[in-house]
Amino acid sequence: MSSRPPHRVKPSLYVSVDIEADGPIPGPYSMISLGAAVAGRQDVQGFVPAVDPAARTFYRELRPISEEFVPEALAVSGLDRAHLVRGGSEPAAAMAEFAAWVRDVAAEAGAQPVMCGYPASYDWTFLHWYLIRFTGESPFGHSGCLDMKTLYATKARLPLRAVAKGTMPRELLSRRRHTHHALDDAIEQAELFGNLMRWEPEPEPEV
Repeated sequence: MSSRPPHRVKPSLYVSVDIEADGPIPGPYSMISLGAAVAGRQDVQGFVPAVDPAARTFYRELRPISEEFVPEALAVSGLDRAHLVRGGSEPAAAMAEFAAWVRDVAAEAGAQPVMCGYPASYDWTFLHWYLIRFTGESPFGHSGCLDMKTLYATKARLPLRAVAKGTMPRELLSRRRHTHHALDDAIEQAELFGNLMRWEPEPEPEV
């Protein structure tokens, strides 16, 4: 009989994050807004969604870090670049405030923070780069990221590239509009995440 002590599984606190940027990659281009909302907590007993994802949120608009931008990318957010240059938060201050907020909500939940997004790859690329560049570390570590698109593809037994929100059952989707405002979209995605985590698709018929 093994004398090894039982492994303690730490709970996860899922934080829905959405960012808007003025180009395809961080460094040459800038993250111009960041929104986040607590989506739910998971432990060995199961997942509990946030009662109201709009209750615990974070939002900042950031000053650009370069002169380069893609007009089409900037237009998606509807944010005014000149306004951001004059009045956007300094990235170092905004990222420090965001990291502190994540650590606070995670500590209150007694859980490790995990970033979730739809899809997460673009948002995570900017978020992780900015956290490391401007604070030196990330409250999510180097891999605390969950992609909702992959989660749905796995549960629905679909190829990843076949997945879009339009392919999902309507009951999974948030009733909130996708506005391309980072906070609005983070809250919308938090509701989608809660629905996905609790969703059990019908089993495939036997042949």
